[in-house]
Amino acid sequence: MQAEGTAVVTGASRGIGRAVALELAVRGFDVVATMRRPEMGAELVEEVAATGGALRVERLDVADPDSIHLPDQMRVLVNNAALEREHPSFEATPMELWRDMFETNVFGLIDVSRQAIPGLRRAGGGVLCNISSSSLFAPVPFLAPYRSSKAAISTIGESLRAELAPFGVRVLEILPGPIDTDMLAGSAKAPEAIDDPDYRAMAERYFEGRRAIEGQVTSSADAATAIVDAILDDDAPLRVGCDPMAIAMLDAWRTTPDEDLMRAILPTWTG
Repeated sequence: MQAEGTAVVTGASRGIGRAVALELAVRGFDVVATMRRPEMGAELVEEVAATGGALRVERLDVADPDSIHLPDQMRVLVNNAALEREHPSFEATPMELWRDMFETNVFGLIDVSRQAIPGLRRAGGGVLCNISSSSLFAPVPFLAPYRSSKAAISTIGESLRAELAPFGVRVLEILPGPIDTDMLAGSAKAPEAIDDPDYRAMAERYFEGRRAIEGQVTSSADAATAIVDAILDDDAPLRVGCDPMAIAMLDAWRTTPDEDLMRAILPTWTG
C-alpha cells in the first residue's frame, strides 16, 4: 500500500505504540496517536513536527467505550494498547486480574476494531494491525492471563482476515519478542509465584531465563521500522515478527510439530 491517508495507533504514549506512530508519520501518513492521557503525547507531537510529518494526539481509552472516536475514513489501525499484570501461579490468580487483562487486551481491541472497520471499508481498503506477543509460541508458566489474551487476539485476526479480505482490508498480527519498552523493564523481576513454595523452583528458572534475554533486546525504533514495513507490504503474511528473537520463534513454530516444540521447551521450566 502507499503511505498516505489516516493511520490510528492506540496506546501511543510510549513503547511500541509511540515508536510506530512516529514511524508512520515519518513515512507519510496523517497519524492520530491515541492514549488515555493525551498530555503524555506532547513530546511526540514536537518530534514529528520537526520531521515535517503530520500527527495529532487524541484521548482514547480502549476500556472506555465513550472515548472511542475514530476518523470517518482511515487507511491503517494499529491496535497496540495493552496491559500486563502480576504473575502468580494459575491457581493463585484472582478472577479480577483475568477480567482486568481481558477488558483492555481483548474487549478493548474488539471495540476499537469494530468501530474502525466501516471507515477502512469507506477508504477502499487498508490494514488492521494487531500487536500480540511471541510468547504465544512457548509454554511460559505464570503468564496464562497475558498469553491467553494475546491468543484471543490472534484467533480474532484469523477470522477478520477472512471477513475483511473482500473489502481490500488486510489483517496483520505483529508478535514482538523482547523490545526496549517500559513493559519489558517492568518484567525484570521474579514472578509473584516465587513466593509460593510449591512453585518457587520454577519461578526461579523463569527469572533466570528472563535475565538471559537482556543482551537480545531490540529498540522500539527498530521494531517500529519492521512493523511499518509489514504494514506497507501487501504481500506480508498474517503473522510477522519485528525483532530477531520473535522471527526465530515464529520460524520454529511454523516448521516444528507442536509436541516437538513443547518437549524442547518444557525442560526449561521443569528442570
